[in-house]
Amino acid sequence: MTTQRIAQRKLVGFATDLVVTDGDAAYATSALVAAIVQLNTANTAYSLIWEMTVPAQQILAWGSGSPSQQRNQGYMWFYAADLTTGFEEGNLRLVISNARSTRVRVVKELNSQRLHTTSAATDIAATPTDINTMVALPEQVAFPKVGENSLMQLFFQTTIATTTVDSCNFSIPATIYQ
Repeated sequence: MTTQRIAQRKLVGFATDLVVTDGDAAYATSALVAAIVQLNTANTAYSLIWEMTVPAQQILAWGSGSPSQQRNQGYMWFYAADLTTGFEEGNLRLVISNARSTRVRVVKELNSQRLHTTSAATDIAATPTDINTMVALPEQVAFPKVGENSLMQLFFQTTIATTTVDSCNFSIPATIYQ
């Protein structure tokens, strides 16, 4: 009797962008995320502001594309603002975690001042559209990918408060493997 080895297939990923509405129910709208940021404005520690549970049969990683190939990587933006007044500035952390949050890894930490335009007049005005001014986020290959039921999370720490955060939005590149 002979046995046959099952060939392991190589995972092939594709780029996507995670946005507010991809979050779990408690984090799935701009208003919900803005309320969480506002609630933690006076908190000097990092606070969880957004979370997404990785769907069944998927593996995710923060970032997309390769850092060695110019323009072949994802570009991100983020803002928390009191529209018409100003931005809530701080530090944004991209985090991966297992389902029970017993293994949590900070993947990247960014200053939010580099992640939006200079106008908080409207949601559209706050959203950058020129990749020459946006922050590149290639796939973060130094970190493990996370699978089914694991968590993709954003934490925020306010350093410069605005009056009242009423809008929060982002687009952050990720790679999905199926």
